[in-house]
Amino acid sequence: MIDILKAIPHREPFLLIDKIVELKGDCIVAIKRLNPEMDVLKGHYPDFPIMPGVLICEAIFQAAAVLLSWKIGGNQMGLPLVTRIKDAKFKKMIMPTDEISLEAELTDQVGPAFYMKGKAKVNGETAASVLFTCKLSNKI
Repeated sequence: MIDILKAIPHREPFLLIDKIVELKGDCIVAIKRLNPEMDVLKGHYPDFPIMPGVLICEAIFQAAAVLLSWKIGGNQMGLPLVTRIKDAKFKKMIMPTDEISLEAELTDQVGPAFYMKGKAKVNGETAASVLFTCKLSNKI
């Protein structure tokens, strides 16, 4: 299986995927196990902590970046950067002890643009979904 740390540049405390459980064709499934001690969970509604929606999306984007790195043969071709977010929907709160299943799929490619969709699931139920576009960018 692909090494996450070689595939994408993200590192702690902003690495939001723990392992890849499936990678084939145009799809990836990754896992993130939340830890109640994460700083963001301590500060995002301290009396009722939940995973922020933007970080749920970011976790999906990181899984997608691993998929793109695998498909194009590593990140030496450029870093996948999100250029558009569309139709983000949040259906279920993600709690501090949840394990999130992150799914991303490449649905189309037009030139340098990669059109993708993703989901975050908890216990098999969709908690969030998003459509997004990525483009490879050179490191500065």
